[in-house]
Amino acid sequence: MVKHNQSQALWLALGAVACWSTVASAFKLTLAHFSVWQLLLVAATTSVVFLWLLLAWQGKANQVWRNLVDRPKFYLLSALLNPVLYYWVLLGAYDRLPGQQAQAINYTWAITLSLLAVPFLGQTLARRDLLAVLLGYLGALVIATQGDLLGLNFTDGWGVLMALASTLVWSAYWILNVRHHGDPLIGLTLNFSLALPVILVLTWRFSDFQMQAWQGWFGAIYLGLFEMGVAFVLWLMAMQRAESTARIANLIFLSPFVSLFLLYFLVGEPIALATPVGLLLILLGLGLQRRQGKRA
Repeated sequence: MVKHNQSQALWLALGAVACWSTVASAFKLTLAHFSVWQLLLVAATTSVVFLWLLLAWQGKANQVWRNLVDRPKFYLLSALLNPVLYYWVLLGAYDRLPGQQAQAINYTWAITLSLLAVPFLGQTLARRDLLAVLLGYLGALVIATQGDLLGLNFTDGWGVLMALASTLVWSAYWILNVRHHGDPLIGLTLNFSLALPVILVLTWRFSDFQMQAWQGWFGAIYLGLFEMGVAFVLWLMAMQRAESTARIANLIFLSPFVSLFLLYFLVGEPIALATPVGLLLILLGLGLQRRQGKRA
């Protein structure tokens, strides 16, 4: 049993937020040298190695096969959703859109989840939830059109659709896992391990293995290690140690704003006025959802 320690939980959560805040910049910088499938192949391989080493260190490696045998269809479907389908559409969005647009639209996944929870989990939407949905998608529209709501001139229509699709896939992944009470680290290890052969074949089919740029290797390994591995572990440890998970969870709201500044300084992407405005609307919608959840 892990002892509660709010101070430790805070620092662990800040570490996870710091990792996630660099993701948009890392995606954009790496995609300048690798294709979507090349990036995903290297990142997923890195994540698999990291997760297996971590399981071996924790003495849980021998439990992986038992979990897979118990629920093979569940883990295969989960792996196809995340990382295969999720990162394909997400990286496709980053490949087409400015990083600030892709990451802000993807941030509406929690709002998408609340909509999908109605038919799939039998939940209901209160008035506050409906207002949260309206604010969230209004914010996404402001960002996608760069404030031209009447003209609806998108930077890249397919890119916007892929960013929105990433929220659907991620929400579907969480709905699939909501009643699964297994070890999350073992589940994630199985996801990436089962997905790796699929990603390898898709890279061969839709891209190639001509990956010579060291910048691409560095970025993809960084993403596999920190975005797909370390950040998850830090967040999980923070939740286990937190005396108040709500206070820790609120730290995630720092990530998109830090990400904007990193995109500006590291990628050289100017921050459009519409982006922080739309992001504030999205976060306001998420905040309303959190208040509704606490009352429930």
